[in-house]
Amino acid sequence: MVNLSQQTETAHVALALTGPTASGKTALALALARQIPLEIISLDSALVYRGMDIGTAKPSREELQAVPHHLIDIRDPSQSYSAAEFARDATCLIAEIRARGRLPLLVGGTMLYLKALVEGLDDLPLASPPVRADIEAQAAAEGWPAMHAELAKVDPVTAQRLPPNDAQRISRALEVWRVSGKPLSSFFGTTRVAGPEIAVVSLEPVQRSWLHQRIEQRFDDMLQHGLVDEVRALRARGDLRADMPSMRCIGYRQCWDMLDAIRDAAPDASDWRRLRETGVAASRQLAKRQLTWLRSMPQRHVLACDQPDLQLQWQALLQRLSVL
Repeated sequence: MVNLSQQTETAHVALALTGPTASGKTALALALARQIPLEIISLDSALVYRGMDIGTAKPSREELQAVPHHLIDIRDPSQSYSAAEFARDATCLIAEIRARGRLPLLVGGTMLYLKALVEGLDDLPLASPPVRADIEAQAAAEGWPAMHAELAKVDPVTAQRLPPNDAQRISRALEVWRVSGKPLSSFFGTTRVAGPEIAVVSLEPVQRSWLHQRIEQRFDDMLQHGLVDEVRALRARGDLRADMPSMRCIGYRQCWDMLDAIRDAAPDASDWRRLRETGVAASRQLAKRQLTWLRSMPQRHVLACDQPDLQLQWQALLQRLSVL
């Protein structure tokens, strides 16, 4: 095995194992952890939230104990976590893990996070919770179209590309303005910070039907293990809304909509059927978007995840990347 602390500066400093939902990323990562010392950095925007375990397919307690994991359960569902925050956190973690002589292995399918880390980010101001809270309080009183109108006065370029009810992006743009005194649009393309050198490995099926079958089985398993009850408990908190980033996660949004429709009563057979249909359809759409995004990354290393020789493909690639 290569000594990570002695690699040259031009070598890859980390490995990213990505691919569409249900492509088998976690199993392959855990198998590698049994071979070499590594630590996993979650590349999944849903896994950051505490109390959202079933619908995110969060690693089990045993899996979390077997291998060090990072960026899991770091936010309450009422909070946000941006791609910029991820890129900064992951960059620091990569350096810390390498200093321990272990391989930093990023695992997940949030392509915006991967793009932010690999391509670098414009050096935007950090989030300010007090400023964000003031913006949300003002929006609760005046409405997001009014906040959009305010944004148009200070940053017309950003306002023009945002719909009047895009709460998350309007809030962030106003936050940047209030923190820095500069419009969000002024940061783009001028102060880009390069990301670390990362080898990207992508699990992609030869036959799309293989992935569709796994998506259906995965969603069925989530329903069987209590996804609806998990969402019901989150709704009962009283401080979460359907338009929050956490509740827009696939599975959670569909359950939320169903519980809204039936006014939190017990779902009947037709409700369960519609929930399964909408959840599976949303998961398939996500997988399609993920694959489209991955195919725009020519530097990635592709493994055919639906082929019986996947492990052999994986081991051969790791040898070429000097990981083994």
